[in-house]
Amino acid sequence: MTEQAMTELPWLYAGLVAYALATFSAFKGVLVVEADAAGNRQAVQAGVKWEKRVLLLVASGVVLLTIALTVRWLRLGHGPFVNLFELLISQLFSLGIIFAFVYWRMPVVRPSAVVALPLLWVLGTWVLVIEPGDSVLPPTYYNNWLWVHVGFGKVFLSFCLLGTGVAGLLLLRHYKRFQGWFRLLPDNHVMDYLAWRFMLFAFIFHTLMLIAGAVWAQDAWGRYWAWDALETSSFLNWLALGAALHARTTWKVPLRAGAWIIIGIFVFAFFTYFGTPFYSEAAHKGVV
Repeated sequence: MTEQAMTELPWLYAGLVAYALATFSAFKGVLVVEADAAGNRQAVQAGVKWEKRVLLLVASGVVLLTIALTVRWLRLGHGPFVNLFELLISQLFSLGIIFAFVYWRMPVVRPSAVVALPLLWVLGTWVLVIEPGDSVLPPTYYNNWLWVHVGFGKVFLSFCLLGTGVAGLLLLRHYKRFQGWFRLLPDNHVMDYLAWRFMLFAFIFHTLMLIAGAVWAQDAWGRYWAWDALETSSFLNWLALGAALHARTTWKVPLRAGAWIIIGIFVFAFFTYFGTPFYSEAAHKGVV
């Protein structure tokens, strides 16, 4: 670890603490609702208060991560695109800000925080155990289409996270132990509809990401597509999501099967964007 890297780490750690407290508050909120078995209105109001704490803490985490990214950006002179440490921080930021906005605007999805926030902590734990080394921006990254490509990709993964959060609720509701946590939610068919709407938005932004990436590749390397490991994996992810949406609209996919499909697509996307670029010697890694 370089001495200079210490400048952004306190802000990063503070942001992760805020996310951790938000995760605790999310679980506390659903437990309060579960305790309201007799219809105690005060308990429901207490659950709402915990939801407000979740929103405040996630928003605080986003602000703190914004400061961490800004400090690193100013120190290195380039955006957080190159090494895994930067990618994880920027992804924690983008997932957090989009999740917080939807959490604020759509109260029906708020209990999904007990699924989505622990998934964020997979990234949070990961970033704590890797070396926060400095990076150098490759020449091919000096391209405005990189911003567009990366931006669409972050929105895609955020909607996948939202869909996975709701899908997780559908699966947890099947078990008697967790039914009380989510008893105030709408019918399972309503939640299934919502989960797939999030995945539809994910598909749209994934499509835009692939198009922007092709334009960037043409400017950077003189070709639109090369079937490298990341391009191929991303394209397979797009096909899988498109096929899942087609199956959902064409056939009567059982609710639990649909929920597992959504989760599977999220896992596929996770390994595509946090695994493939760092074992592949593709141009995305900055070696060209």
